[in-house]
Amino acid sequence: MNLYTAPAPRDKNTVEHLQVEPVNAARNRQPLYAAREKVFPKRAEGHFRRFKWIVMLITLGIYYLSPWLRWDRGPYAPDQAILIDLSLRRFFFFFIEIWPQEFFYVAGLLVMAGFGLFLVTSAVGRAWCGYACPQTVWVDLFLVIERAIEGDRNARIKLDNAPWSTGKLLKRVAKHAIWLGIGAATGGAWIFYFADAPTLALSFFSGQAPAVAYATVATLTTTTYVLGGLMREQVCTYMCPWPRIQGAMIDENSLVVTYNDWRGEPRSRHAKKAVLSGQAVGDCVDCNACVAVCPMGIDIRDGQQMECITCALCIDACDGVMDKLNKPRGLIAYATLSEYAANMALATDNGKTGVQPQRVRDDDGNFIAAIRHFNWRVIFRLRVVFYAAVWAAVGIGMLVHLALRERLDLNVVHDRNPQFVLESDGSIRNGYTLRILNMLPQPRTIALHIEGMDGATMKIPELSEEESRHFMIETKPDTAMALKVFVTSKNASSALSEFLFVAEDPVGTDRSVYKAAFNSPGARK
Repeated sequence: MNLYTAPAPRDKNTVEHLQVEPVNAARNRQPLYAAREKVFPKRAEGHFRRFKWIVMLITLGIYYLSPWLRWDRGPYAPDQAILIDLSLRRFFFFFIEIWPQEFFYVAGLLVMAGFGLFLVTSAVGRAWCGYACPQTVWVDLFLVIERAIEGDRNARIKLDNAPWSTGKLLKRVAKHAIWLGIGAATGGAWIFYFADAPTLALSFFSGQAPAVAYATVATLTTTTYVLGGLMREQVCTYMCPWPRIQGAMIDENSLVVTYNDWRGEPRSRHAKKAVLSGQAVGDCVDCNACVAVCPMGIDIRDGQQMECITCALCIDACDGVMDKLNKPRGLIAYATLSEYAANMALATDNGKTGVQPQRVRDDDGNFIAAIRHFNWRVIFRLRVVFYAAVWAAVGIGMLVHLALRERLDLNVVHDRNPQFVLESDGSIRNGYTLRILNMLPQPRTIALHIEGMDGATMKIPELSEEESRHFMIETKPDTAMALKVFVTSKNASSALSEFLFVAEDPVGTDRSVYKAAFNSPGARK
């Protein structure tokens, strides 16, 4: 056993000490409405940064390309895979078609989204904020443009502090022009979800699109440019409610980005000299690399903070420094509060000898202290299982209902004035308005008949002047057909009578039944 001393880094692996002041450090909190201090995030490299690139490409690809996907629904329905058709009041999603009366599917999706956020936050902290939130994704995209034009962190700081020149003006104009172009593409992609994308694109660029299309693109261009390019971290800090809500969602077993100060403190930039002089030092060399890469400009070493979106770029930066110093990774890591507390207790108990256990290593450089490591099973606890169960139950219920739903519906409204008509031959006639909904994207013949009230007949003036108990009705694809129907009975009694309107597809399984009342003189409910 020997006291671990960090070897002096070689010239090619010299650790850069960045002079960075955290914007919102926990020990130096700004006023509630402090003026914005510019943040110049340094490009990070590592596993989490690569994962963020993948998420960004997938989410942006889905958003920008989805309106252009085609799906063949036959000659009577649009062939755009994802379409919100406001004129027909339909929502098309590949093979699924949602009608206005089926809005509960949208409500179900919103419930799933809510419980999905609760589930993710309880299990892995603010992973949504760090990887998939639209604000995070677009800020990442804008930073890619900024770095490509102005350079990485140090070059951008130097450019920002430099006096205005032709070069600086050209770079700033190019950057903001591309940002505006991204904003315009964002707004343009949005409107393509509400109409046939190729047709709308042609009319849009020819100046013949509806005014609302141009207004929508202008609005979304502005908001994307301002929120993603100019405000950035302020949106997460001041505008988004989720940082406040997530405090109630996270518990001691939720994964969060954590600085392991039981290992890193006391930090020193001169670890070798400190150890030789008999001082105990931690693994943190106070290089501020974790602060430099943080898109929020905070110092994770100051503990959990509302501004932290758990993007884990600080983990990548710190692991890179540890590699250069030949020290184990994980000084900053995803960890639970219970794990952190257990390791702190170990460090305190074993530190009674006067030597902090995290600096006590064997000849191979491994920790002697039995540091507790994260167990993935702790996230599968009652709270997480409950959220997952509710999320899955809502999803499965919607899928089952979607698979079993009828594509034929029948709505009936009884005439209120008059409620009945007494004819010269003594028969009683009641009037109804029927709406037959053919919810298939193809025409079909629907059989309409009445059941009950023996001897009663119905007449549909739009189809025939004859009376019958059965009619064959030709319906158009994906439409609601309204018909005026008169039902006549010669055997009506003073009691309230009831019968059934039945609409069914003779060549299919769709069937819809409506129980209707037949009014007559002296009838009582």
